[in-house]
Amino acid sequence: MEIIAVRRTSTNHNAYAIFKSRFPRDLSVVLAERESGTFCDLREIEDASSRLARLFENLGIQPGDRIVIQVGKSLEAVMLYIACLRYGTIYLPLGMSLQRLEIQYILNDAAPSLIVCDPQKESLFADFANANNVGLRTLDIYGNGSLTEEAHYLPAKSQIFPSRLTDTACILYTSGTTGNPKGAMLTHGNLCSNVSARAEAWNIQSNDVILHAQNIAHISGINSLNLALFVPCKLLFAQYSVDEIIRLLPKATIFMASPGVYAELLSREDFTDTVCSNCRLFITTTAPPPEKVFDEFKVRTGKTLTDRYGMTETGINTSNRSGTERKGSCGLPLTGVELRIVDDAGTALAPNEQGHIEVRGPNVFRGYWNDQQKTRESFTGDGFFKTGDLGRLDQDGYLWIVGRAKDVVMNNGITVYPKEVEQYLASVPGVVESAVFGLPDPITGEYVVAAVKRSNPQLSQQDILRILRKNIAAYKLPQKIFFVEEFPRNETGKIRKNVLREVYARDK
Repeated sequence: MEIIAVRRTSTNHNAYAIFKSRFPRDLSVVLAERESGTFCDLREIEDASSRLARLFENLGIQPGDRIVIQVGKSLEAVMLYIACLRYGTIYLPLGMSLQRLEIQYILNDAAPSLIVCDPQKESLFADFANANNVGLRTLDIYGNGSLTEEAHYLPAKSQIFPSRLTDTACILYTSGTTGNPKGAMLTHGNLCSNVSARAEAWNIQSNDVILHAQNIAHISGINSLNLALFVPCKLLFAQYSVDEIIRLLPKATIFMASPGVYAELLSREDFTDTVCSNCRLFITTTAPPPEKVFDEFKVRTGKTLTDRYGMTETGINTSNRSGTERKGSCGLPLTGVELRIVDDAGTALAPNEQGHIEVRGPNVFRGYWNDQQKTRESFTGDGFFKTGDLGRLDQDGYLWIVGRAKDVVMNNGITVYPKEVEQYLASVPGVVESAVFGLPDPITGEYVVAAVKRSNPQLSQQDILRILRKNIAAYKLPQKIFFVEEFPRNETGKIRKNVLREVYARDK
């Protein structure tokens, strides 16, 4: 498949213009199926997004303005995303779990010209909107609200703004597991180069059906939307629910989810090889799957989990390809992506040497909104982005993730990598998921702690340590294991270890 994002022969590099140029002549082709079973074709997408773009114009919104959006998942929310692309405004989604102080920080930082929110969230935005003379419209999960009411009778005729490759298409505020979140600016060129490279790597075709059960305020959910628009192919649009996933999987050929979702599916007896028989590609998001999940999935379904490596600032950087997966690896760099491993001094390392992962390519974001210093600190002199992740490249160029550079425990001067301990914990019968981190110790500096979610309430700390002692060195063993019902998570589904540290530091 042609990598088109950096091609400069087109007069318009707007992401939606590029998507639309690939649409068939017949716009009655179905793009998405709602949970209710009703269908949405390309004509509806085109007309609805055009009306919304016309509404932006009527409201005095200018290309380059930010539109903050906190709405539930619906196809109308997808049309709002497309309207932002086509009009040249900057799409700025917020996860539904964000609360008042978090929202206020982002509003003050982003200075939006329009806010669209769920009707039940309106009170969280009203003070800011009134004080700053910012428009406030509503949209619920059924597609109803003042936004669609105002747009409904407008003509479905609006031009697609002639964006440049370097124009910002969206700002995605990073997870904020430490400190305030940062607004990563992704350009039209970033979105298009990454979707094109992923379509090539995964061989996405027009007859594929993507089961979309992801968060559309997060990069992985946006990437899935872009895939369907770019190819184009069909989306099965669903809210996140294990019951819904199992119900819809027989209709799908592609599914993407975090390792935690796959573990949850494997805990269900009705998740069978028959349910998965039509699906050719199961992709993991957020983190590599534990070996136990990878192996059990293959035994249960006969299919292999396809792992990849990506982040908000870059989209997908590497991926395994069908038939060439290496268990535990995140695969090879996508077309156009340069990836290297360097030491603390920035010197490139040889194959199988562990160091810092750096990335360069048309997929890499332009920087952080309103934070030039952080942007400068995040890039090397030759344009590589410092991901903050640790890993190695094997002799064949496959990437293996070790963990976050800052996610280490220094126990008596010896480095313990939580990801390694978590992998061993995942192999313990009765352990569903774990998070390993360090707590301060006046003698050793830090000691290793694990928070564990268990399926067997009888499983004890002694039981777990008895098994771990056979597999890992004593200095890596958790000195304390806390059992949890659920983990605190951010919008991407990642465990918030900073919250766990705060809680258990108080209880120490």
